[in-house]
Amino acid sequence: MLVKREPLLVLLFLLFAILSVFDPSLPVRSPKLVDQESVIAIVTFLLVSRGLELSGVFDRAAGRIVRSSGGSEFKLLSMMAITTALSSGGIMNDTAIFIFVPLLLAISKKVEIDLPKSVIIISIAANTGSALSPVGNPQNIIIWRVYEVPVWRFVSSMFPYVVLWFILLLLFIWVKSGRKLEAQSLPRIKMNPYLAATSALLLAIDVLLIERGLAPLALVLTLILMAIVGRGAIFALDAALVAIFVLIFIDFRELSLLLSHVELKCTGFEAILLSVGLTQIMSNVPATVLLASKNLPWLPLAVGVNLGGNGLVIGSLANFIAIRISGIGLKDFHRYSIPYFLLAFAITLLASYLTGI
Repeated sequence: MLVKREPLLVLLFLLFAILSVFDPSLPVRSPKLVDQESVIAIVTFLLVSRGLELSGVFDRAAGRIVRSSGGSEFKLLSMMAITTALSSGGIMNDTAIFIFVPLLLAISKKVEIDLPKSVIIISIAANTGSALSPVGNPQNIIIWRVYEVPVWRFVSSMFPYVVLWFILLLLFIWVKSGRKLEAQSLPRIKMNPYLAATSALLLAIDVLLIERGLAPLALVLTLILMAIVGRGAIFALDAALVAIFVLIFIDFRELSLLLSHVELKCTGFEAILLSVGLTQIMSNVPATVLLASKNLPWLPLAVGVNLGGNGLVIGSLANFIAIRISGIGLKDFHRYSIPYFLLAFAITLLASYLTGI
């Protein structure tokens, strides 16, 4: 039954139907609300990620990571979090999720880890690390371009908050991790070197092309090469996930339009509260589009929409990708994400109040 198999897709479709009642023109305007570049990029990275997974490279890397951890759950998850955070600032948080969540799944085949907890940690690390860079995620790119903030100023202004959030993440890992990991005895995985090399090369090329606004070219190139060396990646494309992202763009951009007439005048502290709250309702990218048009102070806006990505699953598209690839449930996701978010939110508000942001 579709409701049990794809509950999120059904909920998004119901929201679309409700919004169409308020705005009968929505079905006709829907194609214009979809960020086609982003959807094409998601499909491209889904194919590349699946190619890397099928090649066996994640399983090979997983064995080395497990051995390096020495059986320490804290060390293993910390290494994964640090690597994910550092990578996400350059390749964007969504791309980092496509790489590190499948790697985490490969690790879970070798040691008994708490998969939901580990996926949340990777998701938070990707969202947090990407917050430092003006090109680390879509909302930062919007703020950077709209407010014309110099790169050095953006990085230096966000640095204290990113460090604070990541220290909290490491403390979260330390509190939640304490058991000894018992490695399972598994047969050595045979790698497909041609598929691994092609997928890795495509990942680098696709990132460069997509950052330059050439997502369609990246998709065509990926489809051609995958058809030659890894057709299984094409056949395994998650069409439901693509449909979910299309509806996310339509639903939440429509919500932004419905709220666009609202006048807003906020102090920096109030801007953080508003941007965090709105992100929990409509995701951080639509919230950024709406609030940037209201001329809110850029730093409180950046702090709020980046922090808000770590709360409810709706806060960030990276969260959707993480739970979809890993297969964990929404309940499991929120069991870990909400406690971290509430603590980070409280400490961020205190720090912002004391510094007079």
